[in-house]
Amino acid sequence: MTDGARSGHVTTDVPTGHGREAVVVGGGLAGVTAALALADAGVRVTLLEGRPRLGGLAFSFRRGELTVDNGQHVYLRCCTAYRWFLDRIDGAALAPLQDRLDVPVLDLAKPEGRRLGRLRRDALPVPLHLGRSLATYPHLSLAERARVGRAALALKGLDLADPALDEQDFGSWLTAHGQSARAVEALWDLVGVATLNAVAGDSSLGLAAMVFKTGLLSEPGAADIGWARVPLGDLHDRLARRALDAAGVRTVLRSRVTSVSRNGDGRWSVHLPGEHIGTDAVVLAVPQRETHDLLPEGALDAPERLLRIGTAPILNVHVVYDRKVLNTPFLTALGSPVQWVFDRTEASGLTDGQYLALSQSAAQDEIDAPVAELRARYLPELERLLPRTRDAEVRDFFVTRERTATFAPTPGVGRLRPGARTKAPGLCLAGAWTATGWPATMESAVRSGISAADAALRALGRPRPRHLFDVEEAA
Repeated sequence: MTDGARSGHVTTDVPTGHGREAVVVGGGLAGVTAALALADAGVRVTLLEGRPRLGGLAFSFRRGELTVDNGQHVYLRCCTAYRWFLDRIDGAALAPLQDRLDVPVLDLAKPEGRRLGRLRRDALPVPLHLGRSLATYPHLSLAERARVGRAALALKGLDLADPALDEQDFGSWLTAHGQSARAVEALWDLVGVATLNAVAGDSSLGLAAMVFKTGLLSEPGAADIGWARVPLGDLHDRLARRALDAAGVRTVLRSRVTSVSRNGDGRWSVHLPGEHIGTDAVVLAVPQRETHDLLPEGALDAPERLLRIGTAPILNVHVVYDRKVLNTPFLTALGSPVQWVFDRTEASGLTDGQYLALSQSAAQDEIDAPVAELRARYLPELERLLPRTRDAEVRDFFVTRERTATFAPTPGVGRLRPGARTKAPGLCLAGAWTATGWPATMESAVRSGISAADAALRALGRPRPRHLFDVEEAA
């Protein structure tokens, strides 16, 4: 493998001193972050990943001459942990942020035809930074805009530490605060579905309030959008491996862990087919169901709670045209099954024509639909949305499906999400699904990796690296 990562068999580590070894199971963003943080603290780290690559569910693959991301991933300026991660792997320049939030919103539902609106901010303090945008937003009536402003102020006043918020659903709260079905579609779900992977009625009020308070109501630039201008694999695999190698992490791919057990001497054994690794600490950075299956007895109270954390799918529709049909980096739609459309032409390596990626969150009704059915549904919608597509030739049409893309942010999920520490000394948990306070985002994954590394370092008696992102300070 390139960049020093190895595949295949794993041999038992040669000890280098008690309290200085850790194994991280899982090479997604959470696992890579935990491995880097531990290595930076002087711990000898082995990172085990079952796939032939790093990156978890934010990865790239080849399709002919295209380099394709499995799905469009974005982050916001308020995603300070993920921004720290990009800096740590020397990738920040490859995933820049907008200078200022600006989201084109096309409405196809009006009988008079397509109407363009924009959600953008001004260089004013909160909440005035969105005042002009909201006042001129054409997709809501004047009365609806006024009620949105009042609801936003009420949302800003919620205490995110109140556990009662987790038990309520966001849709009912919006209704109780005067939000019409149109306002939910044209504003609240426009943002919420993309960040929570659920409509308002299926979302925990606690998680929704966190998204809107942090992203839109904390700092003027908090919601400025960033995205990779290169394939995700360049960031989360190639640059991540280079950073791991430089930190001294031993990365082993195609290595599927079968169990984890505590030894009589207080150390741990991580078992793979036919072999094992002895270590002082273990970070499980894998999905919740896999974590449940690997947990030794007694590591968590009520471990069956992990199985009650549901999952939600994301469908991605990929279309390659023979000519340019979209003049903006992205846009979003109302009155159409199309949610967000991104121009991935340059990042994919396409030199002729234009490649668009449609990101369809909360796609429970479509995730298993045949490609022919999706083609018949989405190509006409793109013709409605982008008139230039009507004369363009479709050179390729394909879909990628992530059936368990995120954990489902349903009411009550907060009490099911475990923290980084377990009852077993030296065994820690990471993953976007753990108790980070964030929905299932790249930001949540990185935060979880930092929290797991912190817990492992405490168990190992190792000092925290000075440059490591401070989760508590940023929360």
